[in-house]
Amino acid sequence: MNDISKIIVRDNLPLGIALKQLNESGLTVLFLVDQNGVLKRTITDGDVRRLLVSGIGLNDAIGHLDEQPPHILDSSASPIDALKLMDEFDIHHVPIVDSEGRPIDVIRRSDLRSRVQLSIPHMGEYERQFVEEAFESNWIAPLGPNVDAFEEEIAEYVGSQHAAALSSGTAAIHLALDLLNVGRDDIVFCSSFTFVASANPILYQGAEPVFIDSEPDCWNMSPNALRRAFEHYSKKGIRPKAVIVVHLYGQSANMRSIVEICDEYGVPVIEDAAESLGATYHGHHTGTIGKMGVFSFNGNKIITTSGGGMLISDDSSLIERARFLSTQARDSAPHYQHSVVGYNYRMSNILAGIGRGQLRVLNDRVEARRSIFARYVEGLRDIKGLDWMPEPEGSYSNRWLSAVSLNPEITGTQPHQLIEALSKENVEARAVWKPMHLQPLFDGALYFSHEEAYSYCDYLFTSSLCLPSASNMTNDQQDSVIDCIRSHISGKAE
Repeated sequence: MNDISKIIVRDNLPLGIALKQLNESGLTVLFLVDQNGVLKRTITDGDVRRLLVSGIGLNDAIGHLDEQPPHILDSSASPIDALKLMDEFDIHHVPIVDSEGRPIDVIRRSDLRSRVQLSIPHMGEYERQFVEEAFESNWIAPLGPNVDAFEEEIAEYVGSQHAAALSSGTAAIHLALDLLNVGRDDIVFCSSFTFVASANPILYQGAEPVFIDSEPDCWNMSPNALRRAFEHYSKKGIRPKAVIVVHLYGQSANMRSIVEICDEYGVPVIEDAAESLGATYHGHHTGTIGKMGVFSFNGNKIITTSGGGMLISDDSSLIERARFLSTQARDSAPHYQHSVVGYNYRMSNILAGIGRGQLRVLNDRVEARRSIFARYVEGLRDIKGLDWMPEPEGSYSNRWLSAVSLNPEITGTQPHQLIEALSKENVEARAVWKPMHLQPLFDGALYFSHEEAYSYCDYLFTSSLCLPSASNMTNDQQDSVIDCIRSHISGKAE
């Protein structure tokens, strides 16, 4: 049972105190009772705000609310009874009362359904087949038939010549930098608006990261900022060793402009396509446009191997070297001999089997996530102040996560407040990535903004959030997310 002592109030309670109790109780509702403790009505955040809009002050009593007999149940009611009542009257809380009508508990809609997660694995019917084959053949350790086949199938799917299956996307980025001979004190340009795994491998190599802002057209690396960074270092006679471009949340960066600039300075591009498998840019799969591409199969990605990654390239020598380095760099000798530093970065045959099964339904998963994004946009079309992550002409995003910016002057709310409101309804939403140039780890790193005096990814960080986007998300689950957003924003906007 819930402790409802903190949500029981009387007519003389000031509105300001009522708001404080609503925020602190965690139950998002108050019970207004008479002198005998009998429930008179329920009070929500929206009820209080409507009173304030009508001219009632924070020091005025909550008793100014209109009479509104509550919809109640007794202690014998089942969860199904509670859900039916909530659905019938479009409410999210049901008071449980004793025989005298005094409240003894509260049932929330969020208590009656499983948590809606941000992005969870979506397993199908094929994965078990390949894993069982690995068990039957005793190919359990790293390497094996599934690894070889997974590499071939990924390469064929995206249109790359070669691929190496690895333990993570981070490992793939690390190897890509190693293959380009990035070393101590070298300069590497990297998207700032990304997860830390994009930039950590730069530090592994002892190199110096320089962060590049995003642009409004796609939320990814700004060609304007990139060119200014090149010009800055060119004047010093310094050429960076690589540029790491991130395709954020499944949306490709403006690769034509970025590659053109990098080719002008003779600097190779590493595509961090960890979040964008299945996305395309002018007919080319993300990850296949630069010198090397990186995919991730972490548990939250559009397809998963539980944990794993892939490095792809049309350059066979690079992938051959990657396989050598990723298996502890063992020399060709009749004994264990090692001439260079290697890594334990290869994918296991078991995990590769999961990946093979997942790959067979990748197109379905992309379509499902795109449909979820489109349904959010349509379901919230009339809500002002929402700016959805764009998809420029020529791009096809996999919509790994549905990301949206809020205009607080119009919506009356901030991303963290909406995230909290959704969490109270058992829905997981998250803030977007905190830009790397704002991270304590990279304090002092040079940063080039989209415009001289304006950082676009700073704006995105303070204004945006990601909504639940799993490809196995039901329409009812998405409807609950949409309803909560509508309720929270309309209440705040008032």
